[in-house]
Amino acid sequence: MPPSIYAIIPSRYHSNRFPAKPLALIAGKPMIQHVVDRASASPLPTKVVVATDDQRIADVVTGFGGSVVMTGANHPSGTDRLAEAANILGLADNDIVINIQGDQPLFAPEIVAEVAGPLLEDPELPMATLLYRIVQLEEITNPNHVKVVFDQKGRALYFSRSPLPYVREDNRADAPFYRHLGFYAYRKRFLDTFVTLPVGQWEQLEKLEQLRALEYGYTIRVVLTEHDSIEVDTPEDVRRVEHLLARTA
Repeated sequence: MPPSIYAIIPSRYHSNRFPAKPLALIAGKPMIQHVVDRASASPLPTKVVVATDDQRIADVVTGFGGSVVMTGANHPSGTDRLAEAANILGLADNDIVINIQGDQPLFAPEIVAEVAGPLLEDPELPMATLLYRIVQLEEITNPNHVKVVFDQKGRALYFSRSPLPYVREDNRADAPFYRHLGFYAYRKRFLDTFVTLPVGQWEQLEKLEQLRALEYGYTIRVVLTEHDSIEVDTPEDVRRVEHLLARTA
């Protein structure tokens, strides 16, 4: 029996830099609605669900016809919220859970199939994620843009906030640098395992949760996408997104 595929969008109300970010209006619609609409535009998921512990977010989502799962309030990460939601929904061990970032309202719906593809091809693969080749050189040294290196079979070797790889000669413009896009696909049984693993030392140092999987010896397949995605971290980013939406309207 083929696996079911669920796109789950963890969403929290509180943010130090941008409180109530999921409900921020972008071109007249709350950001969370833009994200749900983009995920729903992919034909792949069996269902698209917002996972939240906040009734205000839940009310907005149900108000525009979206699906919501209410989760606990004390999750240390969005992945923990994702795992709880997958269990509330009663997903089977072999099902695929796609973690959609709730602060990326302009992502291309095609990336849903791209990130899920490796798990559909290999029933033993636990996890996959996306990368995008860096074209703006300032992103290489920006710690907010996570870099990734991988082996010849497309398996992640390491993720870092530092420039990765380090290029000894002055030919950085020609060297390949790849930025991690924070969309993940998990096998549901691995997702249950992942949230029980203690935080690894590299994860603790870099503050990058995906390093936990690598440190405990699990494979992460990386998929090169041609679709970049913009994160909304501040109110100023909302205006940037609105400008891009106006250009493509």
